[in-house]
Amino acid sequence: MDVARWLIAFVAFITAIGGLMADYFIPSSGAKHIKNPRWPPHAKFHNAQSILMGLSLGVVVLILLFRHASVRIDELWLAAILASIYWICIFAAPLFPGTAFVDPEFASTAPRPIGLPGQLFIGFVLVAILIAAMALGLFSAHGRV
Repeated sequence: MDVARWLIAFVAFITAIGGLMADYFIPSSGAKHIKNPRWPPHAKFHNAQSILMGLSLGVVVLILLFRHASVRIDELWLAAILASIYWICIFAAPLFPGTAFVDPEFASTAPRPIGLPGQLFIGFVLVAILIAAMALGLFSAHGRV
């Protein structure tokens, strides 16, 4: 289950620092998010909330994965579920009226890997890693790997 643990840890690490880096520290993307002077204070509040939610979920998952020398299958499942929450919420966010992955002023220059908004692409990749980790974890737990 070590491979599964490290795959989930990778996703947790990206979840923990991704929003902080993209929305705050990287100048080009921070200017489109929390450092965008055109954003009203309440929008910035929710961006900060999202950054802190990702950081918190990532840290909790890492603690869960590494608090003991080995990890049980139920802990692995819980870690994978917690690591997926942030990304599943990104998938569902467009269901709310008036939301968009990118503000209109940046839409023409926003990267679209394989035609998807960047956040959606990253989310799909990370959730796929979590699914692979759980498949490996299940096989390991049952002595098949």
